[in-house]
Amino acid sequence: PITLSDFSVFVSVVQSPTVVSPLEQLSAREREVMHLAIEGKSSAEIATLLHISLSTVNTYRSRLMGKLGVSDIASLVRYAAEHGLMSVS
Repeated sequence: PITLSDFSVFVSVVQSPTVVSPLEQLSAREREVMHLAIEGKSSAEIATLLHISLSTVNTYRSRLMGKLGVSDIASLVRYAAEHGLMSVS
């Protein structure tokens, strides 16, 4: 038989919010900007490639870095390497 304790554990598991990785929180455009940035593209180059303004690139870059908890491009590249987001070519 199911005890009250078993039921309480079941309810707490069902009600627990799903943990979403920081990478899953990125929009498709933020991921595009991130990949271009870790390839070494400047904000101006990214803007040209994606046909968006420099200001928009900087907004995406700021948002994605905030979501990933990194503060500079070197940290972003390190994060990408640690999470298998970079290809060696």
